[in-house]
Amino acid sequence: MTDNTHHSAPVPVGDVVPGDLPVPITVWPVPAPQPGETMSNAMGVRLVHNLTHLGGLVVDLTDGPQLARAVIAASRRRQLTSGRQVGWGRESASLIVTGWPLPGEPASPAEFFDRCRARLLPGGCIAVLLAHGDLTLPVDVIIAAKQARLGYLQHIVAADPPPRRGTPNRLDLHTDVLILTRSMAQIGGADD
Repeated sequence: MTDNTHHSAPVPVGDVVPGDLPVPITVWPVPAPQPGETMSNAMGVRLVHNLTHLGGLVVDLTDGPQLARAVIAASRRRQLTSGRQVGWGRESASLIVTGWPLPGEPASPAEFFDRCRARLLPGGCIAVLLAHGDLTLPVDVIIAAKQARLGYLQHIVAADPPPRRGTPNRLDLHTDVLILTRSMAQIGGADD
């Protein structure tokens, strides 16, 4: 016998911002970045392939050549920029990738995200890479992004690839990636 009564979905727990839909948390098995670099090659490839389309412009605010390699291999376009530069060019980007905190931050985090938002295409994303371990830093970044009217789309936790068979099953978490977005339309009206 089948129970045909209606059951509502469970209340989500975890990475939840009051009033917002829950944010999915995903684990990517990619190597840790080398000292002085923002990401590994595998992380660059995953970001570009998951967050851009063919020919899309990627603004690279990272340390190291990994994102540039991924952009070239995926037939995207790239603009290497320093977070301290004022201009960033005129063309809108489909993806902006940055490490955090920014070296020599030119402005407050909210002002930085305002600049990013102005530069993004509607539906475009910002990937903010943080060293894993500081529990408050992601929250501070999300608050600053929300002040700039960016949405918190996804949280990616990067871990060294799983150990081989016969070894302990322990993930070494190394990077948190916060995916922020300029929404196509805001609730109650069009995005400006």
